[in-house]
Amino acid sequence: MTNPATPPKTTTPAHRQKGGRHAARKNPLAGSTIEPGQMSHRQILEALSGLLLGLFVAMLSSTVVSNALPRIVADLEGSESGYTWVVVATLLTMTASTPIWGKLSDLFSKKMLVQTALVIYSVGSLAAAVSPDMGTLIASRALQGLGVGGLTALVQVVIASIVSPRERGRYSGYIGAVFALATVSGPLIGGVIVDSSFGWRGCFFIGLPIAALAFVVLQRTLHLPTVRREVSIDYLGAGLITGGVSTLLIWVSLAGHNFDWGSVTSIWMVALGLLLLVAAVVVEMRATEPIIPLRLFRDRTTSLATFASVMIGISMFGSTVYLSQYFQIAKGMTPTHAGLMTIAMVGGLVVSSLATGRVISRTGLWKRYLVGGMVLTVTGLFLLGSIDETTSLVRVGAFMAVLGIGLGATMQNLVLAVQNNTAQRDMGAASSVVAFFRSMGGSIGVSVLGAVLSHQVAADVTSGLARLGVSGSGSGSSSIPDLATLPAPVRAVFEAAYGHGIGTLFMIAAPCALIALVAVLFIREVPLRTTIELEAPAAAQEAASDREKQLVG
Repeated sequence: MTNPATPPKTTTPAHRQKGGRHAARKNPLAGSTIEPGQMSHRQILEALSGLLLGLFVAMLSSTVVSNALPRIVADLEGSESGYTWVVVATLLTMTASTPIWGKLSDLFSKKMLVQTALVIYSVGSLAAAVSPDMGTLIASRALQGLGVGGLTALVQVVIASIVSPRERGRYSGYIGAVFALATVSGPLIGGVIVDSSFGWRGCFFIGLPIAALAFVVLQRTLHLPTVRREVSIDYLGAGLITGGVSTLLIWVSLAGHNFDWGSVTSIWMVALGLLLLVAAVVVEMRATEPIIPLRLFRDRTTSLATFASVMIGISMFGSTVYLSQYFQIAKGMTPTHAGLMTIAMVGGLVVSSLATGRVISRTGLWKRYLVGGMVLTVTGLFLLGSIDETTSLVRVGAFMAVLGIGLGATMQNLVLAVQNNTAQRDMGAASSVVAFFRSMGGSIGVSVLGAVLSHQVAADVTSGLARLGVSGSGSGSSSIPDLATLPAPVRAVFEAAYGHGIGTLFMIAAPCALIALVAVLFIREVPLRTTIELEAPAAAQEAASDREKQLVG
């Protein structure tokens, strides 16, 4: 028996006693303490070094080919639709696989999953580099997307596993910096490679040594505990989600090109996609370990952030992916010069991401920066909606900088808001859900806006050539031209068509960002917690509730 006069030894834990050997250390940035067992800033950076290399590779896979796409499509005799599909193929598989990667990270070794994603990415890159035609290239890009989906989803999951939300802002800033570095260097590297003797195929080889380095660094530095528990993978749910999302995205990509929006083909594809998603919801409600736990959407922050992510994906990916066409076709730049123009947007993004991340970690307040970022994003898109082939590069660069600053303060903080309200056992699924819906919005945006651009350019080119007395039927108005081979009057027609068309895309994307801003305004700000785990307080509240029911009974 315990002597009542003797106070329990658990009243004051040893690690909290003043001067104790395990005394908590002070975090100078966030003003919180680092408890025993938690990793120091240096240890976290070492653990994340390989992960950030993997993220860099994932981002590089899309940006390094952005300025090469016009040359790739021309070389492989593709069309505007083919240009869109080279981008959409990666976005589609990345989108469909993201929630699956996130759920697997809740069940299996995160380190093993990241390395698996790197291997898949590398195989896809190698296949793309040797592609003999557009079909093979698009299939290779789809395989790349599977790896990219894993890398982008798992970075946020690992950070959430080792860093509390209060301190996560600074590490989100590092993610933003890596994202910006890949976005800045990608078009530059891609432009230089395309203009060199390596040609566009070198753009797919460039990521392979970096992926190999990331694999080795991860093996040496990333040491995370693997929670071993009974595993029940929802294969049926994963298949239904993938099938439903893929069917709808394929419909969005092909409608208007291969068949009419109101055709019988459109009707059955939409019906099939929706039917698969409804079946997925039913399966997820009953699954022991659902791929997307529907209970997550009971939280207001998660629901609103997810909706906002879709709108941001549509506006951001859907419009900015065509900037390389604007600079190379409407402005007649080389791929290298077009790559230099991205510095304006990405410079704003990196500064905004790092600055807001550090301020959020120091103050614990995040909503004001999320709202401010969305306001700037909407403003930047409306400003870019006014550009055409005659707009000065200074103005275009300034508009891109505004958009970059807004995106830098928005993208990572939406994920942070969701993670702050999520229990650790659902962290992988919750983090990937935000990325999933953002990617899905991006796929929809690229497909729909690509169709809009294709139709508008074709119409403008046809009418412009008609004014010159040239028939548009054999001009290839639906294909991407090689401006160097065109007579000056015909070249001016194409420049005007692409300048006006891409400006229209930004004007269409801006209302989507405005809707996202409204959703963000309704998100309730919850102070960032200083602990990694949310489950203990929830469990305590549930136990207290059970005791109250017993007393009442």
